[in-house]
Amino acid sequence: MSIDLSRVRSDTPGTANVVHLNNAGAALPPRQVLQAVQQHLEREAAIGGYEAAAEAAGAIEGVYGSIARLVNAAPDEIAVVENATRAWDMAFYSFGFGPGDRILTAQAEYASNYLAFLQVARRTGAVIEVVPNDNGGALDPHALERMIDGRVKLIAITHIPTNGGLVNPAEAVGRIARAHGIPYLLDACQSVGQMPVDVEALGCDMLSATGRKFLRGPRGTGFLYVRRGLIGRLEPPFIDLHSADWTGADTYEFRADARRFENWECFVAGKIGLGAAADYAMSLGLDAIRERAWSLADRLRTGLAAIPGTRLRDLGDMRSAIVSFTIDRIDPAAVKQRLAQQTINVTVSGLTSTRLDMAARQLQSVVRASPHYYNSEEEIDRALEAIAGIARSA
Repeated sequence: MSIDLSRVRSDTPGTANVVHLNNAGAALPPRQVLQAVQQHLEREAAIGGYEAAAEAAGAIEGVYGSIARLVNAAPDEIAVVENATRAWDMAFYSFGFGPGDRILTAQAEYASNYLAFLQVARRTGAVIEVVPNDNGGALDPHALERMIDGRVKLIAITHIPTNGGLVNPAEAVGRIARAHGIPYLLDACQSVGQMPVDVEALGCDMLSATGRKFLRGPRGTGFLYVRRGLIGRLEPPFIDLHSADWTGADTYEFRADARRFENWECFVAGKIGLGAAADYAMSLGLDAIRERAWSLADRLRTGLAAIPGTRLRDLGDMRSAIVSFTIDRIDPAAVKQRLAQQTINVTVSGLTSTRLDMAARQLQSVVRASPHYYNSEEEIDRALEAIAGIARSA
């Protein structure tokens, strides 16, 4: 299966307005997602929010099946929440850490996750330890294996970091975690939607993801996968009448499925749109999506490498559809602004987003360009021409 570029661009109204190379931030949604959200909002406006939700009960329930198929899970292992960070937090804060418990993570871990590590370490006496990188800059599974002992309470890494094309060896990490019976939490915020993500193959016990990035869903949506055998062992950090039942004056019982990590109030139209985004991606095929998105990223990297004064900043032997670079003597924020003036969208990833990795490489910020399968080769070439012009002006 290959991507029909004319079809997916026709499905994507935003391609008429902008060269959008910020899919790692928030992708342009396809018309199918836009219509799913709009139609439900129109029903809310016409008959009322509760009534519209009741009317759409089948569609809402179907979202869990759509997401489950996307990551090769079961519907009862899926919770739909308002964003990837909340999904990740609901899993992480469900563990009861104590003094000396070890949390193993990666060098390029995302700031929100690492801040949670720091908070729990300060509260409980747990210890954060960073697994060394291999020679290519990815997490080294052999180093991870050597760090395992009986005090490791959790392995938590980011699959694809926010600040570059690196793809961490998540499957190798999963094999180690399973061999030692250690819970494994994977932040798949940047990988879901741009490549196949199979929780069974990855061996993760928990996985968090967002709707707005490469999956092309609405903002304000995300999901959490929790392996069925682990759900009953985890107590969410906060609960409500959706995640638990008030069974007596002083008793309650959690839901048995992953929806114990949800709360009652949610963006219903967004949830339906998230399901539509998952269905759309599956209809195209995740292998085909990865092949095209990564090919466009390689085209961009090749072109950038040929521009004098431009430096690629991606790590890893395997590289995703996120491309990071700098231009000598020009601040990345200025590069972003000058490209925006030419209706080319990129963004900037700064030190505080991935402090350990960026500080180790003495980087304050990088330009981040992230093409997706609906971008054209002509758009990549147009971006390269614009970047070359900026570099010449330095």
